[in-house]
Amino acid sequence: MTMNLTGRHVGVAVVVVAAGLVTAACSGTPVTVTNAAAARPLASGSWPYPNGDLSNARDAAGSTITSANVSGLKQAWSFHITGAAAAGVGPDGALAANPIVVNGVVYIQDLDSNVYALALATGKLKWEYQLNTPMKTGPGPDGVAVAGGMVYGISPTLVFALNASTGKTIWADRHLLGQGQGTFEIQPQVAGGRVYLASAYGSGPGGGVLLALSAASGELLWSFNTLLGPDAGVQATGIGSGGAWETPLVSSDGSVTFGIGNPYQSAASAIAHPSAQLYTDSDVNLDAATGKLRWYYQGVPDDFMDHDMQASPISASVNGIPVVLGGGKMGYVYEMNAQTGKLIWKTPVGEHNGHDNDSLLALEHKITLKVPVTIVPGSYGGILTDMAAAGASIYVVTIDVPVTYTTLKLPVAVTAAGPLGGEVEALNLATGKVEWDTKVPDLPVGAATVSNDLVFTTLYHGVLIALNRSTGAIVFRRQLPTSANAPIAIAGNTVIIPAGGPATGKDSGSGKPQVVAYTVPVK
Repeated sequence: MTMNLTGRHVGVAVVVVAAGLVTAACSGTPVTVTNAAAARPLASGSWPYPNGDLSNARDAAGSTITSANVSGLKQAWSFHITGAAAAGVGPDGALAANPIVVNGVVYIQDLDSNVYALALATGKLKWEYQLNTPMKTGPGPDGVAVAGGMVYGISPTLVFALNASTGKTIWADRHLLGQGQGTFEIQPQVAGGRVYLASAYGSGPGGGVLLALSAASGELLWSFNTLLGPDAGVQATGIGSGGAWETPLVSSDGSVTFGIGNPYQSAASAIAHPSAQLYTDSDVNLDAATGKLRWYYQGVPDDFMDHDMQASPISASVNGIPVVLGGGKMGYVYEMNAQTGKLIWKTPVGEHNGHDNDSLLALEHKITLKVPVTIVPGSYGGILTDMAAAGASIYVVTIDVPVTYTTLKLPVAVTAAGPLGGEVEALNLATGKVEWDTKVPDLPVGAATVSNDLVFTTLYHGVLIALNRSTGAIVFRRQLPTSANAPIAIAGNTVIIPAGGPATGKDSGSGKPQVVAYTVPVK
């Protein structure tokens, strides 16, 4: 079984779930398809940042959706993506970005770099910005940020700013990345007059690069390399290393924190040429104005299992102490002191089978591996999508798919070794203790998103679920029009789902990529 989960960086292995792909071949102008049933409440509310707010908490401020009315969610509209982005959709789908909702408009980008502005109330297309440029390396997520009447986005080699009302180009720059610095696939963050973004898969001696630009002009303000220099293990594969693709955290203390990806090296190289590979698999905290390093915390040194610490960091306060919460595909949540980066606690989530410290043991010359060897979490999870924090808890979705290495000479395992499945968990913010853990029979890839007493996510084969925040009980399920592989937004009375139609190997809908809005009645 092979599989590729889009919208999240799973490495160079192409993954498929089973035979019988669900694909879409559409063309023409994007259209809005409205549910023809009884009249629906108009969609309302806002989701102004990629993760809801600048703290990346994914806690839907102002949402009216609760356990008391969630059963009343009805489809209000759907907007179908057509053209190049929807033609020949594979396991990645056509949509992997988080929608932005500002001033009654939904802004979203597809995986061919095209941007759409939709009326929140009706789903009607207001304008589109067409690039038709697919990702060159990883599967996105792409995505836009909106601030000050401007929309900021990327293609693999381009960063641009558009007029939020018209979609007209304000500035664009194709010369920000040099040879070996990778390509863009990140959903940016904008705050304090700066656009924060990063490349991924840097193959040069500095790996990927973190950047800050002037929001007004696009001028480069600073850059930071995520690899300290050339490394034998990474250079041996030539694929690349470091960088970031999930939205960074911009904090009120004048810092910006990025979750950094893995070094692409084989187990054989990591054992023969062990190196910490700074700053891969780390949360890196920089001065927001200058890009100078303030602190870092590395979750996995000398990583050879494509484990990443890529999740968008979250800022919170615990007993009056500012903290940063990080996590990634190694299947751990980390809480760090926001001023120093000192680890406060770390907690494993999802399934683990005893290989968590293999990379550290390789660094210390203390490991011998023999193939075949099966590990979990593997290249597809633990924490593949972003976390949420609300009240005294943090909410995490994990993927439990073991992978088997049949050779030690490849940078990732290419064979999935178990059934698809995952978990949704709640952890105590102060202690890291697991409060509840709910198994789900599919891959939860919609990120964790809080709305009052509920936590939402979506499943890969096209199901929206909501869990009770106190108990973890699943209290709501809704079949989507097609499969989904993207984070959701909750704005007021509306849940907005990018259902990108990834080919899942199961009949999970029409396969036609679309943005779908569901609403509850407004009292």
